[in-house]
Amino acid sequence: MLSNNKYLNRGVLAILLTALSTQAFADELNGANTAWILTSTALVLFMTIPGLSLFYGGLVRSKNVLSVLMQCFAITCMASLIWFAFGYSLAFGDGGSMNAWIGNLDNLLMGNISKGSMVGDIPESVFAMFQMTFAVITPALIVGAFAERMRFSAMLLFSALWLIVVYAPITHWVWGGGWLGTMGLLDFAGGTVVHITAGVGALVAALVLGNRKGFAKQAMPPHNMTMTITGAGMLWVGWFGFNAGSALAANGDAGMAMLATSYLSCRRLHGLDDDGMVQSMVSLLYWAL
Repeated sequence: MLSNNKYLNRGVLAILLTALSTQAFADELNGANTAWILTSTALVLFMTIPGLSLFYGGLVRSKNVLSVLMQCFAITCMASLIWFAFGYSLAFGDGGSMNAWIGNLDNLLMGNISKGSMVGDIPESVFAMFQMTFAVITPALIVGAFAERMRFSAMLLFSALWLIVVYAPITHWVWGGGWLGTMGLLDFAGGTVVHITAGVGALVAALVLGNRKGFAKQAMPPHNMTMTITGAGMLWVGWFGFNAGSALAANGDAGMAMLATSYLSCRRLHGLDDDGMVQSMVSLLYWAL
């Protein structure tokens, strides 16, 4: 009887300790911010599959559309596994004496991430997933530079090596406490980490591969612009998660990022520069009055 009471007391104590730790975790966690970053994570993944897949798929010839679609899907899976295995640790780990250049491998397989791990006021698991979607879309952006000109296996090898050798270190330099961030480089939503790295990588890949067979000798029109426009619309919607989600909070910064994203997208869609925008506003006021 006494033995049973001892085990009962231990059970009650364990439950109380668990409840207290859960309450402490709940006090630190911001539910609104967490919900927004969860949503943004889904939106950014939506940009790659199916957004980017359809956008690029419609631009190639019909015989290559399935290849391009599968390239985007395969990169999504491969980049996610690399990020889970060691990419996140390299990008956001503390590299000690080498921290200016690279992180560490202490968080292999995200072994140090628990239910209670926090980055600011959101769970680290949510932060790691949000950053994973950036690691997914960046090499996928490069696909357009060598579409129809690279074997599937070579594409996978190139994308994996590029993600490890280029993307992870530069992410650490800018967002993980590396030398660029220390110098004061500002990168709110991937201008350096995503767009410059992908742009340079795409240019180098295109130059190395050279022109496709038949270039300037035969017409190679896009096979389905409906797919491309559909993909572009998905990219536009996903971009709200990409940019506004980079505030890592549901606050005014996120709101302003979303506003700027929408305004500038509409502006560029109509090909308006500063003078054109002023003229358009004057015309609207004229007709309104």
